[in-house]
Amino acid sequence: MVSAVHHRTAVVDGLDVFYREAGDPQAPVVVLLHGFPTSSHMFRNLIPALADRYRVIAPDHIGFGQSAMPGLDRFPYTFDALTDVTAGLLAQLGVDRFALYVQDYGAPIGWRLALRNPDRVTAIVTQNGNAYEEGFVKPFWDGVFAYTDTPGPETEAAMRGALTLESTRWQYLNGVADPSLVSPDNWVHDQALLDRPGNDEIQLKLFRDYPTNVDLYPQVHRYFADSRVPLLAVWGANDEIFGPDGARAFAQDLPDAEIHLLDSGHFALESHLAAITEHIRDFLARALA
Repeated sequence: MVSAVHHRTAVVDGLDVFYREAGDPQAPVVVLLHGFPTSSHMFRNLIPALADRYRVIAPDHIGFGQSAMPGLDRFPYTFDALTDVTAGLLAQLGVDRFALYVQDYGAPIGWRLALRNPDRVTAIVTQNGNAYEEGFVKPFWDGVFAYTDTPGPETEAAMRGALTLESTRWQYLNGVADPSLVSPDNWVHDQALLDRPGNDEIQLKLFRDYPTNVDLYPQVHRYFADSRVPLLAVWGANDEIFGPDGARAFAQDLPDAEIHLLDSGHFALESHLAAITEHIRDFLARALA
């Protein structure tokens, strides 16, 4: 039987936070944290595939999806601030222990949650959610770091290019062996939200904050080594944003990490939902036993 998915909104620090939820409220919790430029929409098919066994919660970050999009004068748009809101939502929902699924931007938010309360994280699934400099692929990150190092009209132009329909479509299709498996609804949906007035400045602000995530990597590595948290990496091996070396790197600090490289790209769920679901269910059944 397919579990019903509920679409809800909570108010956290005065901001509307949209989230999808399914499963038995008493079951072990799995929190799904999405990346750029998408939302919890990326988990629309995964949620019911896990909800027979787990309570699954997938929020939209502030400035993304159906959550609030306050202006820069009302919200700082840092990864610390996005983590504050996520932590506030989980507290409001009575969630004190949880497994994480992180992808892209979801990773630095997930790492911050873990660093704040290591004992609360029961397991981690990372799908192209980076934690090591080995994962950064040129030339994508050259443009990002040029902008963060010297923000200005020239470096900003490249980052504005990352907010276009062409770039959003590329993120979904690049590295996918069979593009017909990827619904165009994805980039149409994401682009409509990116194109909202003022959202460009929000995304540029988060780009400029990205180096704070890299600065945290040494702490994240110590957390992995000290906690030995169970970790599964299911990774689109053809991703030209976070490459397969980023998946392999988890074994540096977590020798027991389970690493699976898939013939897909950045949004591997779109082409490899069944394989990823199978890996997750097998992993969590053992990690949370």
